[in-house]
Amino acid sequence: MKLEPRSEKGLLTPDNCVITLIDHQPQMLFGVTNIDRQTLINNVVGFSKAARIFDVPLILTTVETKSFSGNLWPQLKAVYPNQTPIERSSMNSWDDEKFVAAVKKTGRKKIVLAGLWTEVCVAFPSIQAIHDGYEVYVVEDLCGDLDERAHNAAMRRAEQAGAKPVTWIQVMLEWQRDWAKRDTYDAVMDVVKHHGGAYGMGVEYAYTMVHGAPATVYPGWEVPSELVHN
Repeated sequence: MKLEPRSEKGLLTPDNCVITLIDHQPQMLFGVTNIDRQTLINNVVGFSKAARIFDVPLILTTVETKSFSGNLWPQLKAVYPNQTPIERSSMNSWDDEKFVAAVKKTGRKKIVLAGLWTEVCVAFPSIQAIHDGYEVYVVEDLCGDLDERAHNAAMRRAEQAGAKPVTWIQVMLEWQRDWAKRDTYDAVMDVVKHHGGAYGMGVEYAYTMVHGAPATVYPGWEVPSELVHN
């Protein structure tokens, strides 16, 4: 489906950026304390769904999967089941030729970047990508670090190098831009209702109580059959 064009003028559009999600793996999540871990998972999955809605190129990369970090989060893998993450040994993705080649292949000069941990896997490639002529937007609520001080220091370092801090809902709405663009409206609202917290609840309330729409039906859940006692 060809999306209706969005004006640029310094803003992100589905046509001018590439997303890189770096090392969203179990072992990396264990050490995160600056953001609630379940919230972090929710944010990453919501943003990944938004990327698919707007057909924005998304690159997944992992580090030392077998020896230390574990597999890509299954919740994220479920959104991109057919994509194999780029496996690295380097802490810095920008030191990995396969990763840089994947970014260059998209032909896009704006990188929307997030990862674990902020002080290494986000700061290092952000600084070097900017040095190589890219614009970098760090999705701060998709990043995590050992503590708040480490995360904040890393964000300041990336910003001083020229990176622009953003949040996942901000980027999704920057892609949407106009509620009259019906090609993506319903799908965006679905992401909001599932992953947008109180914002999502507000949308659900407006749909059902104000506009009389049927209530959203979420997938059901049942006790696994082996646990059911007759």
